[in-house]
Amino acid sequence: MPSKLYVGNLAYAVSNDDLHELFSQVGQVQSAVVITDKFSGQSKGFGFVEMTTEEEVANAIRQFNDTELKGRNIKVNEAKPRESSFGGGNRDRNRGGGAGRGRNRW
Repeated sequence: MPSKLYVGNLAYAVSNDDLHELFSQVGQVQSAVVITDKFSGQSKGFGFVEMTTEEEVANAIRQFNDTELKGRNIKVNEAKPRESSFGGGNRDRNRGGGAGRGRNRW
């Protein structure tokens, strides 16, 4: 089962190919993506690399965390599952909230 790495503190010049090439040194890379702003296309300074095995992920963290890539020391960690942006909390501004909050003021 593939395992995903978070790669942070990337220089804006780092490309998907740069990540793929770097992480290929420790194992088989399934995907390598630098996250970019959807409007400007500029890198957001982080990305994700998906590798084939947990062992490759552990090796990549050991070998590349806090090492230099294009002038910046990158941070490499196992990626955490994405949290849902739904659920939890009361989003209806016309209800509850106490102390003057949530009343129809507009």
